[in-house]
Amino acid sequence: MGRTDLSEVDYLLNSPEDRAGALSFGHGKTPPAPQARFNRIVQLPKLLAYAHAMDEEDLDPHRSEELAAQVTELVQPDTAMGGARPKNGVEDEEGLWLTKFSARGDQWNFARVEAAMLALARECGLRASDAKIVDVAGHSVVLVRRFDRARIDGGYLRHRMVSGLTMLGAEESHTERGRWSYLLLADEVRRRSRRSSEDLLELYRRVVFNALISNTDDHPRNHAMIAPGREWELSPVYDLMPNPLTSLEKRDLAMTAGRFNRYANRENIASECAQFRIPREGAMRIMDTLRDTVATRWRAVMRAHGVSEGDCERLAGAFTYPGFELDPRRVLGG
Repeated sequence: MGRTDLSEVDYLLNSPEDRAGALSFGHGKTPPAPQARFNRIVQLPKLLAYAHAMDEEDLDPHRSEELAAQVTELVQPDTAMGGARPKNGVEDEEGLWLTKFSARGDQWNFARVEAAMLALARECGLRASDAKIVDVAGHSVVLVRRFDRARIDGGYLRHRMVSGLTMLGAEESHTERGRWSYLLLADEVRRRSRRSSEDLLELYRRVVFNALISNTDDHPRNHAMIAPGREWELSPVYDLMPNPLTSLEKRDLAMTAGRFNRYANRENIASECAQFRIPREGAMRIMDTLRDTVATRWRAVMRAHGVSEGDCERLAGAFTYPGFELDPRRVLGG
């Protein structure tokens, strides 16, 4: 909104009604009316143009007010989803989607790669968000289905949703990183989920998958639980992106995964498998199966989603990097 004079309560009262989850805020006891107007797929060219213009706003600050007015006119409601990439919500005959646009400085086609990683996750047996690609004005745009909404006659049901950051009682500051932990998150899933054993297994497989594709953006906001009814369950996985880091021996996840902290490594991830109610032998089988699937299928899945051969080569180093199989004691010492 471009304002700096708002209190915490003001932020809640002025925030978009169609935020993630089911909460709305108002002055009275009567809940705010449901938001019924959404951007349509046919508006994607304008949304893309505005997203690119806002992305380059720092290059021409005199355009700020003009852009703000244009965006306010079209981008209603805002998604309030946060994140680093430009995004907005759109609707089509299938339902509501979170739309992610390209950004200045992209090193590869993020839209197609994200859609491919969600498909690869499904091949690995994970519950992944639905996604599709739309080409707009020469740019690829990825649409990820809103899993906190369910279409019904006359509108949408809003599912309650809570992020991993909230479940962990943590903040995004560096001083809070000590609570960024898959082990602590497993405790919360065990306590909250209506199907805790199934969700703990799912969460463990996601840890392994993130390590095998070098997804370093697996921070707590990229994990969530939803309540389609009265009870909670782990949400579909989302925001998956490989990162072709240069290190061949040690890559870190965003969250602690075992006795060797954030190390994206087989032995580290196996070290605390009991926290997920998985025996060590079962943990090793899971890692073997996912490693083989990722190693043999990543390129074919990427190409099937329109990722160029050049982008595949740029990202090749992200998958099943050598450090995953090394002895952590040799790499870390001690």
